[in-house]
Amino acid sequence: MDAPINTLKGATHTTILGLGVYRPKRVVPNSEIVDAIESSDEWIQTRSGIKTRRFAGADETIIGMSVDACRKALDAAGITADQIGCVILSTSSRLVLGPAAGPQVAAQLGMHNCPGFDISAGCSGFSHALTLGSDMIRAGTAKYVLVIGVERLSDLLDSHDRTTAFIFADGAGAAVVGPSETEGIGPVAWGSDGGQWDAIWQDKDFGTYFDEVAAAEAAGTTSVRPYIRMNGAKVFRWAVTFLESACRTAVELAGVKIEDLDVFIPHQANNRITDALTRVLKFPDNVVVAQDIIESGNTSAASIPLAMDQVLRSGEAKPGDKALVMAFGAGLAYAGHVLTLPPIPQD
Repeated sequence: MDAPINTLKGATHTTILGLGVYRPKRVVPNSEIVDAIESSDEWIQTRSGIKTRRFAGADETIIGMSVDACRKALDAAGITADQIGCVILSTSSRLVLGPAAGPQVAAQLGMHNCPGFDISAGCSGFSHALTLGSDMIRAGTAKYVLVIGVERLSDLLDSHDRTTAFIFADGAGAAVVGPSETEGIGPVAWGSDGGQWDAIWQDKDFGTYFDEVAAAEAAGTTSVRPYIRMNGAKVFRWAVTFLESACRTAVELAGVKIEDLDVFIPHQANNRITDALTRVLKFPDNVVVAQDIIESGNTSAASIPLAMDQVLRSGEAKPGDKALVMAFGAGLAYAGHVLTLPPIPQD
């Protein structure tokens, strides 16, 4: 007789057990941005809400920032590194294709023979990774998963580009995901529209860039590195017309109502998008809306954990609150859920 194949059995419910973030040391006010883009502090704040952002220094690497955020998340969760069953790292700004950063983060945390891998889903990367980690725990593939969103977008910024130079920034956030007696991570509402890939894009691939470098060296001239570009109007139109439905789907899948929510944590893309979503979703007055973008800028895959950290540390929200999280951006892709907020992150 053929022997049956075993089936794993995982947890019924999952939650975020601990959160940790890393904010680069260098604070960059609008005054350092405006001259190169021939603009003003008022113009930047009116268009985005941003007053400052963080740019990573040479010693603040994708891996280093991730390791720091993960250590804080592990401490907050009361989980040791050897209990982690997988590391999932999301980034769009690591300027090498391999080896993946996830296994290197695991190694620096002292994890031996721990699976790790990277994903790239733009600004919705953390929520994509959180979904994968949660589903792995439900399936029995792992008991605890470390989920990371990290970016060094300052490496891809053209300081003279009026559409991107003042928007994007750097940072890292990590979460320990594990089993729970009650549901802490609602079903995901996610999707993508690859037909609009050119709304946010890298203006040349690295193969083209290396060819240009070789040609420039031969000619004694200089070459221009790849930069991130954005059609802001296109992104805004998509966000304000499409994401209302995505948010309502996430709430419906969670089995709750808008009035049951305590917090709204949208991707920190632009305060005008956040304001438009807030108006159309008609949140009650008591719902806290995360606005970490004001001091942190748009940190893409790191945006959601950094914004979660901000509302918890500020006291605007508290552990156990129900939060609607909706991440969206390059791809164009989105992913959102209703979550239970974790304990207040540790320093």
